[in-house]
Amino acid sequence: MSTHIQQALAAATLQLAAQHDTASLDAELLLAHVLGKSRTWLYTWPEQELDAKQIEQFNQLVRQRLKGEPVAHLIGQQEFWSLSLQVTADTLIPRPETERLVELALQRIPAQASWQIVDLGTGSGAIALALAKERPTCRIIAGDESTAALKVAKENARLNQIDNVDFQQSDWLADIKTESLFDMIVSNPPYIKDDDPHLQQGDVRFESASALQAGADGLDDLQRIIQEALTRLKPGGWLMLEHGYDQEAAVTRLLQQAGYDHINDYPDLAGQPRVAVGAKPK
Repeated sequence: MSTHIQQALAAATLQLAAQHDTASLDAELLLAHVLGKSRTWLYTWPEQELDAKQIEQFNQLVRQRLKGEPVAHLIGQQEFWSLSLQVTADTLIPRPETERLVELALQRIPAQASWQIVDLGTGSGAIALALAKERPTCRIIAGDESTAALKVAKENARLNQIDNVDFQQSDWLADIKTESLFDMIVSNPPYIKDDDPHLQQGDVRFESASALQAGADGLDDLQRIIQEALTRLKPGGWLMLEHGYDQEAAVTRLLQQAGYDHINDYPDLAGQPRVAVGAKPK
């Protein structure tokens, strides 16, 4: 008995729905990956028959998804800010919440600016590459302590034909080499408490712990970046940090204690506090 695209998607969605609220999207992404087509193509050709090899590949991916493996890891890529990014277990999966950080940063960077910007803990390169694409006259440094992550980020720059990013291995700002101070420092650092129960749930179980956990209160890396950034920013330069939904008060307090000006905190698209911003005093 033959199986066509619409049938395969319906069966997989039914299986996945018991565990994932993105069941339909997950099924479409997995089947599109197997076929080497777009999701739009699936809608256009719902009656297209699948051969035995395609069905087995698809079913295997669905079984892995049912075990909790992230779709981004199964297909090896994730969409972020109109970029298609390769992801591996060595990088955090770029999430929609982080696009809010990019949006807020772009609001502050003039269209034709030649700013020096650094993205700390770049991972897949998502933030750095999004900023570099939107502001091609700026120079972005993408820093990460992980050589494996930097390899992924460099490949993403090549695949997306972005050439105004320099990649540097660094423990936050400690090893970042530049001849001048920065106009902006951005980061989506680890900010989850070591004992947070969410670490044992969902996709994050399959992601790098070092890209997620940040001490007993989740503030270890945020606090360090806030302190180090003051010595590397130009007067008036911006520091922009993604943080946890329950860390607004703590992070803005750290910025106040360090002496930043123009401190503010912005919600993500879901209305949760997400991005803290401060400027080095002029």
